[in-house]
Amino acid sequence: MNNVIVLPLLIPLVTAVILIFCSKYVRAQRWISAFSVIANLLVALFIVNQVDHQGIQTLHMGGWLPPYGIVFVADMLAALLVLTTLIVATGCLFYAFRSIGEEREKHYFYPFFQFLLAGVLGSFLTGDLFNLFVCFEVMLISSYALIVLGGTKRQLRETLKYMLINIISSTLFVAAVAYLYGTVGTLNMAHLSLRVAEIQQSGIISVIGLLFLIVFALKAGLFLFFWLPGSYSAPPAAVTALFGALLTKVGLYAIIRTFTLIFYHDTGGIHAVIGWMAAATMILGSLGAVAYKDLGRILNYNIIISVGFIAFGVAVANVDSLNGAVFYLMHDMISKALLFILGGIIIATAGANKLSEMGGLMKRHPLVGWMFFIVALALVGIPPLSGFLGKVFIVRGGLSEGHYWLTGLALASSLAVLYSLIKVFMGAFWGESPAHTESQTVIIPRTAYVAAIGLTVMVFVLGIGSEWVYSYTSQAGAVLSDPSLYIQAVLKE
Repeated sequence: MNNVIVLPLLIPLVTAVILIFCSKYVRAQRWISAFSVIANLLVALFIVNQVDHQGIQTLHMGGWLPPYGIVFVADMLAALLVLTTLIVATGCLFYAFRSIGEEREKHYFYPFFQFLLAGVLGSFLTGDLFNLFVCFEVMLISSYALIVLGGTKRQLRETLKYMLINIISSTLFVAAVAYLYGTVGTLNMAHLSLRVAEIQQSGIISVIGLLFLIVFALKAGLFLFFWLPGSYSAPPAAVTALFGALLTKVGLYAIIRTFTLIFYHDTGGIHAVIGWMAAATMILGSLGAVAYKDLGRILNYNIIISVGFIAFGVAVANVDSLNGAVFYLMHDMISKALLFILGGIIIATAGANKLSEMGGLMKRHPLVGWMFFIVALALVGIPPLSGFLGKVFIVRGGLSEGHYWLTGLALASSLAVLYSLIKVFMGAFWGESPAHTESQTVIIPRTAYVAAIGLTVMVFVLGIGSEWVYSYTSQAGAVLSDPSLYIQAVLKE
């Protein structure tokens, strides 16, 4: 039954190939895409249940045992992130049906959507660093196509910047993989953990670890995020929602996996660097979210704040903070997808992107307004919504390790999130409607409501059912806290 863990990767790949031959048939593409994502979601639920009952699942492609050959690993962290990714993808897909535009749908939006999913899901499931690089590239090439789809001047300009940054990070990734293989002679993550422990993390190993940190930080928007606010503002809202919920989280996952499994010995070195990067990210992200009055920019800087907050949990690296980081990562993926879908609806109905040109939307679209208010509270960490428990565990972990100033900074960043999103809520939904919107009537598609309501329900489910969800996330945290569990499952030692 272990063969099932590769299905989340294979299903979108096969679907994407089929969709390439259906490019002229928009309705068929929608039905095929929806069926594929929902079927994959059911597979992900099965994998989570299997890991819960049987432990970490591994699949050795071609029968080659580690450290040789390709290995896929589904521990609880990977399984939960695969499930969360597919929940997000379902919401973004339904929102895209009526918002992305038929012209984009005919120009291979759905195949690239599926290829991007394959890259994201493969990144979570692979147990090999080189295959992680391959999955990153599948994801990035798909994102290049999605970000430029439509061909506006702004998209082309931002795409060049986005591609340049990712080409640089990919080049550094290859160099880091080559140096690591030349030093320890393996790229299997479990085997790497043993080899690094044998020769101890010092000298060249620490330098290689720092190089991996730079690579993944570029991809996650951790400190090195200067490319993100502009690039994520260029594509349509459905694409931005997908990017904001998933792409930076893959970089964060790579940091979590790498620095809890391979380079976890020197907690006073690289982990301290992660802590400083997290602090700088939260500060600069908060300044951007508070300062801007452009809705797209405000939401993009909120991505940056959450990246810094999760990285803070990784830097502390105790049981509480890692449990909290896993829980908060799931919450943030769902909440950010919902936030950007609602942001896209607001911009479409207001006919503007600046808060000064909005107002009065609560009279016309009260459901959208209250959903935005709910997700704002969830992102701040107000109980009983999804952000509360993860934030509590990360803060408790920080305090228990004596990281008082970093914990205080993390809490202050929550106030910046609250201020920035309440500013949007008051500016967009209250007050008088601007003159240019009084005569226009914008009908929100039912599929957009389905996507937003579904994700809002998930925000409540993660919050109200947090004790039940924690029974799963704590299993993920246990593997992160004790790498031997992962190593034994993969190497059968």
